[in-house]
Amino acid sequence: MALQSRMTSISPRAPWDCRICRCIAAAALVLAAINPSFFSGHVVVTGMVFGAQSGDDAPTRTPPPARTPISKQAPTKLSPSQVPPSRLKVRSKIALVVDANTSEELLVKNADKVVPIASITKLMTAMVVIDAKLPPREMLRINNDDRDLLMGTSSRLQIGWALSREDMLHLALMSSENRAAAALSRYYPGGRPAFIRAMNAKAAVLGMTNTHFVNPNGLTNENVSTAIDLAELVRVADHYPLIRQFTTDPHYDVRIGRYILSFVNTNRLVGRPDWDIEVQKTGFTNEAGDCVVMRVNAEGRALIMIFLDANGKLTRFADARRVLMQLALAQKR
Repeated sequence: MALQSRMTSISPRAPWDCRICRCIAAAALVLAAINPSFFSGHVVVTGMVFGAQSGDDAPTRTPPPARTPISKQAPTKLSPSQVPPSRLKVRSKIALVVDANTSEELLVKNADKVVPIASITKLMTAMVVIDAKLPPREMLRINNDDRDLLMGTSSRLQIGWALSREDMLHLALMSSENRAAAALSRYYPGGRPAFIRAMNAKAAVLGMTNTHFVNPNGLTNENVSTAIDLAELVRVADHYPLIRQFTTDPHYDVRIGRYILSFVNTNRLVGRPDWDIEVQKTGFTNEAGDCVVMRVNAEGRALIMIFLDANGKLTRFADARRVLMQLALAQKR
């Protein structure tokens, strides 16, 4: 009786079970009709193959287009000359980086804009002094005419102090001493007016057509130039051994009477073991901003680097590092 009761309780589900079985069987027959390989262990889907395939029974498909073989040669490195000038990024408002040997431009940013150049002026001052072949040991005395009355800057060189022409030149180039540059111009044959004329004449000979000088130290907004002209100034300055030596000395001591004064280079990159600088000069006024010009050896080539009108003392040096890092990265690609 219990068994009959149980059979009675499940009998209503039997028709549904049979229907499901019949549906499954019908679906299988449809698949077999569509694809005979369904029961052979191979399932074929358009464009793809699943399961094992062997011999002539393997389904066929249109082969993909043949690929061009990849060369096994080492990839060609991108040389700095292959880096478009616009790809190098710096923060200085004006910048120019060129190959010193080929004049190839690696970075150009407002390079033809005429702007104040501050103490970059002193490179031209040094060339005019050296060209004159004046006695290097002649003593030059600082006087009131050497003071900066326009911008009111101070100096460690006191009125009445005397230094040799060579020491004055050393301090003007390395430590950017403004009174030293002023004294050098005043002791030039014909005085400061003749010195200024010689500066502008030298600029004309060098083809610096957008450059003009009115004083020897750059403490004026009227000493102007472009990055393009300054690249030529650096290129020529590099031919003066004394300028190369004095601009790349990290520090220098001078004796003045019973005093010994220690001066340091205004370029914080000078003297660093990872920098090979041949010639350089920094500059700053409020109008010119922070500036630096250099010729450096890096990435297997000589580079002339001009950075003008930077915001902040460190930006110009950081820009120089950025350029070298970007060129080095390009070399590794």
